Amino acid sequence: MKSAARAVTAAWLLAAVYYFYQYVLRSAPAVMMPELSEAFGLSAIGVASLAGLFYYGYSPFSLVAGVALDRWGARTVVPIGAAAVGIGALAFASGNLQLASVGRFVQGAGGVFSLLGAVYLATKYFPASRAATLIGATQMFGMAGGFAGQSLIGPAIASGMSWSAFWVYMGAAGLLISVLLLLFLPRATATPERHGWVGEAGRALATVFRNPQSIMCGLIAGLMFLPTTIFDMVWGVRYLQEAHGFDYGEAVMRSSTVPLGWIIGCPLLGFLSDRIGRRKPVIAVSALVLLVCLAWILFGPHAQLPPYVVGFVAGLASGAAMLPYTIIKEANPANMSGTATGVINFLNFTLSALLGPVFAGLLSRASAGADRTLEHYQFAFQPMLIGVAVAFVLTLLLRETGPAARPQVTRALGEES
Repeated sequence: MKSAARAVTAAWLLAAVYYFYQYVLRSAPAVMMPELSEAFGLSAIGVASLAGLFYYGYSPFSLVAGVALDRWGARTVVPIGAAAVGIGALAFASGNLQLASVGRFVQGAGGVFSLLGAVYLATKYFPASRAATLIGATQMFGMAGGFAGQSLIGPAIASGMSWSAFWVYMGAAGLLISVLLLLFLPRATATPERHGWVGEAGRALATVFRNPQSIMCGLIAGLMFLPTTIFDMVWGVRYLQEAHGFDYGEAVMRSSTVPLGWIIGCPLLGFLSDRIGRRKPVIAVSALVLLVCLAWILFGPHAQLPPYVVGFVAGLASGAAMLPYTIIKEANPANMSGTATGVINFLNFTLSALLGPVFAGLLSRASAGADRTLEHYQFAFQPMLIGVAVAFVLTLLLRETGPAARPQVTRALGEES
């Protein structure tokens, strides 16, 4: 039994490392925007749109990945995702705009299997009482990749490493991770062959989507994640340079404090939620803290607080966006675990895919081709404050699903059926 537990733990860690890897690729364009602009002949907003193609792959393939995990298990599908990310990185390194666009899309489509695979392993092979902690720890690996993609890759680019060499190295790493996943992920329990699995998958998706809890979980996660996925990871470095006059190195370090906060916040808030047996209070308080931090970042005097504090606290509070991933699994049938995770990931990152160009367009309209200033960024990104406030209100409307409320939840589900 101990050897089996160690093998499963090692498999989950490897999937989490895969998530770390794809997050490096997700966040890296933010620290090489001038190089990418020159290589592809694009403006900064054009590069942001190119980087945003990641979410156009990531979002719809969340549904594919969730259903595939429930049907075939992690060992069959997760290595394919890692190989796709590696191939996408190599395509991005080509310097050809069309091929790079396809490669960025493929990075997102393959990258989604990392999070869903790690969450699938965490919830299938570990006790339910540790669900929020393990999902938070999974996201910790991802945001560690986001931190590395900014704080380590930025200085490497500044020191002379070419942007294309970085993507070639990452492509090779993705192919290696794919092989390791194939070797170490546990085999799925054998199930009888079913010919109607497509219809079964459709019914599972319909069941999860029809649950109002699922929709609210997706919106809460997405609205609390937007300040990280769009504001920090795409525009954070440029914002600090153009709106506040920081040099490149300092801007990279300040921007990277947001994913650093996630590294600590995701497992910490997950552990706290498991400890008190409730999800809603942790999300609600975190949303309020995030709202205050985001308002300060946009409108507050940066010199009034010690460096790095506000970004770090904002990232820590934003880590509560992973708790809806636990709620949606607790609010839907257990045999639809992968599908439920896919649905919330789809809803979460659909917001990023759809709203990324909107924020870029607002910024472009505000600046009207002139040098971007603090006022331009404030105009473009202040709607994010409304989004976080909406996430807080939706949290209050959620049904509590934590262990402390489980008897009530069971009764409520029984009454509905």
